[in-house]
Amino acid sequence: MSYKKEFIEFMVDSKVLKFGDFTLKSGRKSPFFMNAGAYVTGTQLRKLGEYYAKAIHDNYGLDFDVLFGPAYKGIPLAVATTMAISELYGVDIRYCSNRKEVKDHGDTGILLGTQLNDGDKVVIIEDVTTSGKSIEETYPILMEQAKVEVIGLIVSLNRQEKGKGNSSALDEVKQKYGFETNAIVTMEEVVEVLHNQPYKGETIIDETLKGAIDNYYEQYGVK
Repeated sequence: MSYKKEFIEFMVDSKVLKFGDFTLKSGRKSPFFMNAGAYVTGTQLRKLGEYYAKAIHDNYGLDFDVLFGPAYKGIPLAVATTMAISELYGVDIRYCSNRKEVKDHGDTGILLGTQLNDGDKVVIIEDVTTSGKSIEETYPILMEQAKVEVIGLIVSLNRQEKGKGNSSALDEVKQKYGFETNAIVTMEEVVEVLHNQPYKGETIIDETLKGAIDNYYEQYGVK
């Protein structure tokens, strides 16, 4: 699992994972923030696809047919990861995403990429799940297209904080829809790797920041 440590450092280097004082969509004030939109270069996307591919391989195996990335952020994730699965493991997985608006000419319909067929096994790929809202939107789309079997959801970071109730957003998705949910890394692993560990000449998580993260989890963490 050495790729977990590499992935955490990759998120920091790519300025995707930031520490400071952030107000989230939920209104919570958080000492850390993750923005997958900051992966912008070909090199970053190639590496990102490889980390996702390894995590999918470890958590779900590769006996599935389609990698589904909800629009919009899920589209480059699905493309980069299917390419990485092909390169790393020699397995051809089809990619699929939804459109925000249904197209009524040319390549019509609500899907981009492959069409879904009855019996297809699907893994859903996202950057991070904080509320489960995007799954609420995309799960019905999948079910309307064909009789598919969703075998799991993979995200890059499990924030390990309460969703709508007392469970984490990932656990709430699992409880509601009945499929597995996993992440490349958890926030606990991020803290373990970066706390008081000099990285490129600086300590990313010092005692002050660690205290702020601990306080955040006292309030919002999953017990």
